[in-house]
Amino acid sequence: MIRMALAGVATLLLLAGAMPAHAEEPDPATELEGSLEISSAYAVPSKGVVLLSAHVLYPQGEQVSAALKDGNTLSYDLDVSVTRHRRFWMDAEAVRLARHFELSYHVVTDRYLVHEVDASAPPESFPTLGAALTRLGQVEEWPIAVDSQLSPTDQWQIHLRAGVRRGHMPDALRALAFWSDAWHRTSEWYTWTLVR
Repeated sequence: MIRMALAGVATLLLLAGAMPAHAEEPDPATELEGSLEISSAYAVPSKGVVLLSAHVLYPQGEQVSAALKDGNTLSYDLDVSVTRHRRFWMDAEAVRLARHFELSYHVVTDRYLVHEVDASAPPESFPTLGAALTRLGQVEEWPIAVDSQLSPTDQWQIHLRAGVRRGHMPDALRALAFWSDAWHRTSEWYTWTLVR
């Protein structure tokens, strides 16, 4: 009985020695490097529809390329909101939309594929990571609202935000990185007034 108690105490001491004394900081090598920002955006009414165009700068580099070539998929998100300021209450939101894209690497063709998740169009193929990220960063004439949603007597604010995060991972890597969100990044909200 004493032997079992000593063996239990020894096991506990071994486990306690193997555990870190404090929570470790995320490893900078696993964090997504580079800037994520919306460099310009505007919206114009056209034939009863408000069309949004923007230019987004996404992080790029060897780290992103290596993650894609290891079989990871990266997800790119755009969130837009159209609001009307109210003086004594929260702002009224008329529109909230999102677009989701996935970027992957196809080993056989040595091409980068950009696919809009909710669209039925086939993926677009690019020879380089830079070309794929440039395409992801170009938002052209995205219909975000119709005139009937936005009263012409009110002043409307448009808010746009971009994000990037790790998407699908191979099973072998998923077990190692299930706790990490170091690749989940969002830009600041880019806000402007809709001019009609």
